[in-house]
Amino acid sequence: MRDHTINQFTNTHDDARGNTPLWRRLTSALRAAAALAPLALLAVSPSHAQAASAAPAELKLDYAYYSPESLVIKRNGWLEQAFAPDHTQVRWVLSLGSNRALEYLNSGAIDIGSTAGLAAVLGKANGNPIKTVYIFSRPEWTALVVRKDSPIKTLADLKGKKIAATKGTDPYLFTLRALHTAGLTRDDVEIVNLQHPDGRTALVNGQVDAWAGLDPHMAAAQIDNGARLLYRNVDFNTWGFLNVRDDFLKQYPDTVARVLKVYERARVWIGEHPNEAAQIVAEDSKVSLAVAKLQLSRNDFSQPQPGAKQIEALEAAAPILAQENLVKPGTNLNQVIESLIDTQASESALASAQRQ
Repeated sequence: MRDHTINQFTNTHDDARGNTPLWRRLTSALRAAAALAPLALLAVSPSHAQAASAAPAELKLDYAYYSPESLVIKRNGWLEQAFAPDHTQVRWVLSLGSNRALEYLNSGAIDIGSTAGLAAVLGKANGNPIKTVYIFSRPEWTALVVRKDSPIKTLADLKGKKIAATKGTDPYLFTLRALHTAGLTRDDVEIVNLQHPDGRTALVNGQVDAWAGLDPHMAAAQIDNGARLLYRNVDFNTWGFLNVRDDFLKQYPDTVARVLKVYERARVWIGEHPNEAAQIVAEDSKVSLAVAKLQLSRNDFSQPQPGAKQIEALEAAAPILAQENLVKPGTNLNQVIESLIDTQASESALASAQRQ
């Protein structure tokens, strides 16, 4: 009815020269703008899914001597190449241990970081907002190490002795589990909190009796210093986890998937180029090629997808966290593990990488 009135009015009010008055031209323009408004909104207002998939201005992640993929990716510039079209700045931060990686994740200093599995559970249980989205290796990267001339022959001999270990890391938790097998607890020994390379130095210099080693430092102690592995247990070595901050995963799921595709590229490349991979590890970690090769020989790179195996291994390992009062009383560790392991984030990325 309103349109009819406007049309009737405009038909009887053209000026004497037959020109359309200004108000009529404005009315037509408004009608056209109204018709085009929905299309304009679609053009300038991306959907939530589109916004979530946009790459960030900066991508912050760690590299670690215990994560060979991270060293290969950083050396070859693969992430920089992958995100160059997005003008995303890639910033690398060195993690000397799981404790440092977890600190950086918790503070937002990095978005993606490499840790051992049980250390990630400890961090998650204590409020670190992370998800595990990728397995960079199944390592035997830690053992209890003594000097070649040490009189210590068994775990029981460690009672009353000094052990260097980096608190909050897999070697530290490995030590506690190992002690429990001999009926000992951390109260039966003196744990000296040192970062992994400093622990090796303390062992070699005789400042501690044993050291909870971590590769490549452990391999270097064996080859360069003749150190002896007192206690090994591959089942007490939890998996190598690639973790991402919860908020980053929610905001940038496509970015995380793209990062995982690059990790897959590195994982496959290491298997196909073991000598070149060892050279990169040796140069970046400042160890000999023999040490780097020994480190890589203790890693299984065949299972990148997080899932039931990791959950099962962590549920078997997690009781040590409660027994040693490392988490709040009453913490449901199985629930923590379930919330930590993301079995879906990597599925499409791995499938896509395998098709290429």
